[in-house]
Amino acid sequence: MGSVKDYFSSLGAGLASLVKGMQITGKEFITPKITEKYPEHRDTVKVPERFRAILELKYDEEGNHKCIACGICERNCPNGTISITSKMVDTWDGKKKRKLDKYVYDLGSCTFCQLCVTTCPQDALEFSNDFEQAVFTREKLVKQLNYLPEKEEPAPTPEQIEKAKAEKEAKIAAAKAAAAAKKAAVAKAAEGAAQPASDETKNDDATKLTEEK
Repeated sequence: MGSVKDYFSSLGAGLASLVKGMQITGKEFITPKITEKYPEHRDTVKVPERFRAILELKYDEEGNHKCIACGICERNCPNGTISITSKMVDTWDGKKKRKLDKYVYDLGSCTFCQLCVTTCPQDALEFSNDFEQAVFTREKLVKQLNYLPEKEEPAPTPEQIEKAKAEKEAKIAAAKAAAAAKKAAVAKAAEGAAQPASDETKNDDATKLTEEK
């Protein structure tokens, strides 16, 4: 008797489960589809702005980027995805300046953590949402981000030249003043050291005269 009861109980549970599954399947039949017909609708497909596809340098309208080759992004990358090569150049005022030579990025090992973007002090990096990055060889995933030719240093303005000249003259004057002050202090110290010695000589002479008398 118990086995018959268990049979009909399990049969009822199976039918209930079947009906529930059919209800879910029926809802999916009438739910609007969100599948994109790619690549047929490649021109109209909408990718969210926050989607991270590939790292890029930010270039302005004149073809300049903000990267100063400080290497912070390279040090913060957990996978060694970024490799930066810098070079030193001479500026018009005779100083040395570090400039970016090569910014190499390996898309194949990137985890899209965005640490490079958030820690960049110059706000020179960003992730684009261009997801079409499929290639046939891994070597093509290694990209040089500074693909535009580097421009020469801009010529200084007359105001900058006058300012640099005034700063140079001010430094020279300050150095001369410091040297003169140091020389005066040494001379004063030497004079102060010689004064007690002469006083001691006078005292010795006076003592000798007193003893002779």
